[in-house]
Amino acid sequence: MFNLKKKDLKELDLMLLFATIALSVIGLVVLYSAYGGNIRPILTQLFATILGFVIILVLCTIDLDFIKRSYLGVYGVMIVLLLLTLVFGRGLDEWGAKSWVYIGSFSFQPSEIAKVGIIFSLAAFLDKHKFDINDKLTLLKVIAMAGLPIGLILLQPDFGTAMVYVFFVSAMIFIGGISWKWIGIFAGLAAIVGFFVLTNLSGYRLDRIENFLDPSRDTSGSNWQQQQGLIAIGSGMLTGRGYLKGTQSQYGYIPEKETDFIFSVLAEELGFLGAIIVIALFAIVIMRLVIIAKTSRNTFITIMLTGIAGLLFIHIFENIAMTIGLMPVTGIPLPFFSYGGTFQLISLINIGLALSASMQKKQYDDGIIDDEAINLLDVSMVRPSKRK
Repeated sequence: MFNLKKKDLKELDLMLLFATIALSVIGLVVLYSAYGGNIRPILTQLFATILGFVIILVLCTIDLDFIKRSYLGVYGVMIVLLLLTLVFGRGLDEWGAKSWVYIGSFSFQPSEIAKVGIIFSLAAFLDKHKFDINDKLTLLKVIAMAGLPIGLILLQPDFGTAMVYVFFVSAMIFIGGISWKWIGIFAGLAAIVGFFVLTNLSGYRLDRIENFLDPSRDTSGSNWQQQQGLIAIGSGMLTGRGYLKGTQSQYGYIPEKETDFIFSVLAEELGFLGAIIVIALFAIVIMRLVIIAKTSRNTFITIMLTGIAGLLFIHIFENIAMTIGLMPVTGIPLPFFSYGGTFQLISLINIGLALSASMQKKQYDDGIIDDEAINLLDVSMVRPSKRK
């Protein structure tokens, strides 16, 4: 499990590490402001951040090829957690989905924990079947494996989180080598399902779509949150109103400013310059994840890193886009910024897996091959078959 012989410290992706550290620090600073300078709520986030970086250190010593053999056990634990959420979950009245499990005063979101488990397990399964991914039986197993957690999350019901799963799972299956024929079929089915869902929306979900299409609709009711967020972002202008001096954020005009709309707090107090620096750091993180995935000769690592990049990208894009009116409002948090110990910890664990992979990326599947042998081998022997 711990195999430093397979690790090359010189290959550690320092850009990814430093960008993650910078985002984590800035996130804690902005979160402190979102809570109006109250330190107590920040302690949980701070603890999760410190624990996350400790786990990163541990993950950097782990042989990913070894632990991937336990993928079925990891997958089983994730499914059990999601099933427990349906039975013991809370939050339906407060947030519209019973996504939280409480053990005494401690609470966590199994759907967040399951993200890293599903990415890891699906990557291992796709790696195992990289040469027969387009076989009907194999593809059926992949769909079942990916569809079960998504279905359980929809039953909570947490539509936003389910769509996050759909995005990163689709990216992983695509990189896994699925043929264009199946891509076309699934895209057509997705369009039909999407049309059916959109035409049958009701309640607050329908309000969010209508508010997105008409930003001037119900600005004092269901569209209040987004309008106040936009006002905050606009009032920040170039350099911001100043730290702890945002009127919209400090006087409580923005609902959920500590979680879903924390980007509005950032943009109001630190301005366009602060927002663009944070977006640039996010871009570095995504770019480095893609580069590690692309340059790895290990199919499992490539697919896993694709899932992690897809997961972080959809969170970053959706959260920022909804605050500036480019996407409908959803309960999608911003990595390293939004309050939530579980979410913070899982985000850092994903980065830890990527950093561990960066030190192991020179290896071929399940083994170390010297440079002379690498030059003699056909790369197609360790890559998924070409799409037809």
